[in-house]
Amino acid sequence: MHPRAGQSAEPADLIDIKALEDAYYDIKPDPSHPSQRVVFGTSGHRGSSLDGAFNEQHIIAITAAIIEYRRDQGIDGPLFLGRDTHGLSLPAWRTAVEVLGAAGVELRVDARDSFTPTPALSHAILVANGSTAPTGLRTAGPGLADGIVITPSHNPPRDGGFKYNPPDGGPADTAATAWIARRANAILAEGMVDSVRRVPVEKALALDSTKPYEFLSIYVNDLVNVVNLDAIRSAGVRIGADPLGGASVDYWGAIGERYRLDLTVINDRVDPAWRFMTLDWDGKIRMDPSSPFAMASLRSVLEHPGVDGRPAYDIATGNDADSDRHGIVTPDGGLMNPNHYLAACVAYLFSGNRPGWSDDAAVGKTVVSSSLIDRVADNEGRALMEVPVGFKWFVPGLLNGSVAFGGEESAGASFLRLDGRVWTTDKDGIILALLASEILAVGGISPSRVYDELADRFGRSWYARVDAPADRGQKAALAALDASQVTDTELAGDPITARLVKAPGNDAPIGGLKVETERAWFAARPSGTEDVYKIYAESFVSAEHLSQVQAAAKDLVDAVIAT
Repeated sequence: MHPRAGQSAEPADLIDIKALEDAYYDIKPDPSHPSQRVVFGTSGHRGSSLDGAFNEQHIIAITAAIIEYRRDQGIDGPLFLGRDTHGLSLPAWRTAVEVLGAAGVELRVDARDSFTPTPALSHAILVANGSTAPTGLRTAGPGLADGIVITPSHNPPRDGGFKYNPPDGGPADTAATAWIARRANAILAEGMVDSVRRVPVEKALALDSTKPYEFLSIYVNDLVNVVNLDAIRSAGVRIGADPLGGASVDYWGAIGERYRLDLTVINDRVDPAWRFMTLDWDGKIRMDPSSPFAMASLRSVLEHPGVDGRPAYDIATGNDADSDRHGIVTPDGGLMNPNHYLAACVAYLFSGNRPGWSDDAAVGKTVVSSSLIDRVADNEGRALMEVPVGFKWFVPGLLNGSVAFGGEESAGASFLRLDGRVWTTDKDGIILALLASEILAVGGISPSRVYDELADRFGRSWYARVDAPADRGQKAALAALDASQVTDTELAGDPITARLVKAPGNDAPIGGLKVETERAWFAARPSGTEDVYKIYAESFVSAEHLSQVQAAAKDLVDAVIAT
């Protein structure tokens, strides 16, 4: 823990934006160096220009690869292009526009020449492909739309990110990202970057093939079909929304005005250095709305009563830089743990508050999310779909309505429209933030109180994630683990009931190991960027028992990957 975690950023903490931008253009990545190659994780390619990991040549190569991928897949409709507020997002956006324009791609850019949240881009793709049409959504055939969003999500200001969303509107699957990364790296390694056609950005934006798209108004006007905004307005819920300097900065004001909500945008500043942020646990500036340290300023807003002696807001919310994550703060519970809020959402949505949803629609969660969600889903008579880490695994179910709600422990989720049709197939931090106010408006108690009642009924748990050292070979061994290699019969004194290397919900490899007992579980996964593996663990006994589970998990995994 950094000694200044939760404290305001100081000048020495800030990134030099000009140096960051200069490095984007000046540094030429070495494709033979692993850290300077194109690597797509669960949320696209990320890195910093200062490290030679996110530079103009990367974006030229990735964009050119996506153009080839689209042609190979027969995708010939409009490509929606969005960006967040990170310092590298605008330079990368300009580069992508130049390459896409030269290739004659039917490009759609923000009509306000401003920022685009990830959920608004996913929404645009699905609407273009017929999600709101009487004939229904298309995911095959001519004229299909797809998109690119330029964002490293909640990462520090020095980072950039580049993510492709295919016609299903969600994060690209592993087959697509592997193809795109392989082709982009070939373009870099073979020195073909300079031969990729480009036109100046001003000319590309003036082409007939490039048209403006009203991301904000189309998304905001459609919100009434996914969240009960009438109930929020009628109940007079006082909302404080903090975009944390991210892409939702103009969206929240528009939402309040369009639906006549008692909504205040707490902070409307946009600064690529994020000088107004408080430092995260490790002393870095990170726009993570699930972190109590990054959210220290917003938390303090509810700790001080207003002029009438009440807290200033009934619900306060935060979003990360591309608005695909949410943070919920209540006067009676403070910043909610993401797992606790997901459980509260499931309990509310599936207890008669979405009559338009199919009775057979399942609850989706990742293998590292709280088991409290399992218990709540079972109580509501709903099937549970447990998938590997990555929101892409929820996409098919959200598209066809067989999964009504999909959530990740890292504060990312989405759910269906009121009528049971797809809303977004990427995480939507805006509707999850609004849902907190709907829960209060309809149920009369805060999401924090909902969670407390669930914990009293189904058991209170202790959950944490820690990292353990592992070299590249050990990480590879963990990712390729077979359940038969785990011979232990007990975990922290309890009999082991399951050893999983594939997710129960779709039989897809989890890229690691999950071990369960009646009272606890842990999951271990290798990091894609650091020489560590991650241990997620939960105990329904005590904090001390959680520590025992974590220690036993490390011993078990270390023993297996060392052989």
